[in-house]
Amino acid sequence: MEFPLSAELAARVVALDETDSTNDDLVALAAAGPVAEFTAVVTTRQTAGRGRLGRAWVAPPGTSLAASVLLRPQDADVPLERYGWIPLIAGLAMTRAVRQLVPDRRVELKWPNDVQIDGRKVCGVLSELLPDGRGVVVGAGLNLTIPAQELPVPTATSLSLNGATGSAEVLADRALAGYLGELRRLWVAFTAAGSREATGGIRTEVSEACSTLGQVVRVDLPDGTRHRGTAIDLDEAGRLRISIGPNGSLQTVAAGDITHLRYE
Repeated sequence: MEFPLSAELAARVVALDETDSTNDDLVALAAAGPVAEFTAVVTTRQTAGRGRLGRAWVAPPGTSLAASVLLRPQDADVPLERYGWIPLIAGLAMTRAVRQLVPDRRVELKWPNDVQIDGRKVCGVLSELLPDGRGVVVGAGLNLTIPAQELPVPTATSLSLNGATGSAEVLADRALAGYLGELRRLWVAFTAAGSREATGGIRTEVSEACSTLGQVVRVDLPDGTRHRGTAIDLDEAGRLRISIGPNGSLQTVAAGDITHLRYE
């Protein structure tokens, strides 16, 4: 499988017929020797993908894009406390790429890194720090042509179900090229800001695309704690701030499952 459009935007595209995990492959590639920033490992047949909080990510073979991209925030002197913006930036980049493919649909970013079409998930993002700390692998799983009867959950969707046309191979290259182009632009703006407040406008751009803000939400934290409140804004590290209870006490969430209660 070839990715001619994407190859023009990546430092290198490693296209695999099938693999367990593109994130694992890119981590291994980086451990084996020098790898340029914006190297991408991609496939439409990932057999052991991972989602957030250790969940499995599965899709029928040949119907979804798995793409992992190497970023090097340390080379740009981005402080560690700003790394929380990386999955949000990737989610925003994919949101914009998907909008190009389904322009008649409402495409939004659900905090922290799910891309939704009309409230249904079409893509998720998972970021992992390299073992040596000198890079971040950003993985994205995008549903391309999964038919309705094979969707993993009722709240999922695919590009083809929303009017995108073309084979999985064509859609994969178009989506990846759009994603890489947006990711590069956002990454340049983010790294140029360094540790400055508002991260060079990225905070505003992410907030404008984030459907979670202003919503009444339920928050399930990794330790089992549950909160209900209104999502107010994003703090300087990209964490979600929620107003809880009659007194409006603020809870800052760095990781957890967010449910928009309007969808229940």
